[in-house]
Amino acid sequence: MLQTNTSLTFKVRRQAPELITPAVPTPRELKLLSDIDDQNEHRYQVPTIQFFPRNPEMEDKNPAAVIREALAKVLVFYYPFAGRLREGSGRKLMVDCTAEGALFTEAEADVTLEEFGDRLHPPFPCIEELLYDIPGSNGILDAPLLLIQVTRLSCGGFIFASRMNHTMCDGQGAMQFLIALGEIARCASQPSILPVWERELLFARDPPHVNFTDHPEYKEKPNSKHPQLKMDDQMTQKTFLFRPSEISALRRFVPDDIKTCTTNEILTASIWRCRTIALEPNPEQEMRFMFPVNARAKLNPPLPIGYYGNCVVHPLVRSTARDLSTKPLAHALRLVMSAKSIVTEEFVRSTVDLLAIRRWTSLNFESTYAISNLTRVGFNEINFGWGKATYAGPAFGGFAFNPEIFSYLVSSTNSKGESGIMISLSLPKAAMEKFMKELNKMLIYVQ
Repeated sequence: MLQTNTSLTFKVRRQAPELITPAVPTPRELKLLSDIDDQNEHRYQVPTIQFFPRNPEMEDKNPAAVIREALAKVLVFYYPFAGRLREGSGRKLMVDCTAEGALFTEAEADVTLEEFGDRLHPPFPCIEELLYDIPGSNGILDAPLLLIQVTRLSCGGFIFASRMNHTMCDGQGAMQFLIALGEIARCASQPSILPVWERELLFARDPPHVNFTDHPEYKEKPNSKHPQLKMDDQMTQKTFLFRPSEISALRRFVPDDIKTCTTNEILTASIWRCRTIALEPNPEQEMRFMFPVNARAKLNPPLPIGYYGNCVVHPLVRSTARDLSTKPLAHALRLVMSAKSIVTEEFVRSTVDLLAIRRWTSLNFESTYAISNLTRVGFNEINFGWGKATYAGPAFGGFAFNPEIFSYLVSSTNSKGESGIMISLSLPKAAMEKFMKELNKMLIYVQ
């Protein structure tokens, strides 16, 4: 388990926020979002944060000024981010490319990077100050689609925090934009991967037809048969690090016929199982596990390189609490592996059609836990000229700030160069103690 310096306090002095517009005129047009962009679950802002250490070679540079200038230039290529969302007939979302701009704030903090601790992870102290919610900026319609705050630290490092409207892009799309911003900051004339809009590639078919009869991840009305597990008010959030030695320890429980399982699969299956045991639900309770899958390569032909819209679907697995708790890890692991195999082109197309038919629908989180694997998204590739970040990933522990039901796997490397995969989750205090006990039983032979 990792500890963070949650008692750390410091002052942040912010300059007045600015609207950064594209450096040159851009097309004024309406751009429709795809039917997979345009779902209820994406109507929120996604916050990310990166911590960059001091670079002696950049002493004469102000990172805020460098990034501000680069933002104006990169918005020439990604000009929809300088527009505003509008809602048309049937709640259909579109981007009005008005070139009104993205929000940018420069700030300073009287704290050093070292004071945050050796290994950074959510929850971060004073996060509301490092990514300030500018009044009027957090709406979905008629509001900025992108907010950036660059906070210079007293040690010479800085913190880059951003917030993007999820309807515009998924994790891979967001990283594509931020990597491009870094390339422009390092004096590139254009991004190495040029952005592709083409949201019509993920429009519903005409007429839409859902060939998968069971899409349990989307519900129009709550299912009272399996209500969401009740959590108490005394929630505890903790972060865990899985080094190669811990992964090897978990693999001891994998039967020979599924030894090909990925690190992501064995981690998610182990955490789902331990979490279920810790919560002690009714043995007959249906426990659901959901994991986002990047479906770009599932389409034929694949989406073009540079496509930065949403292309994630959510396969789902179910098990009774009794089976999860009493059967070996292989039970949960086989469920996770088989669910990933159903993500075909037809599954993706059926999901898009269903979302178009049920535009008011939302993901169903009844008795559900979800983990998103961000280890391959590219957070660690962001570089504004100061080198790579000490931490780059979610600013909060879970989906829409709710780590009770949604967690992230994030790559992590500390100041000593030790690498691993981190995950934060939130449980009632008593359940967290049981979770750690169960997890430690599986890792008992780690040296």
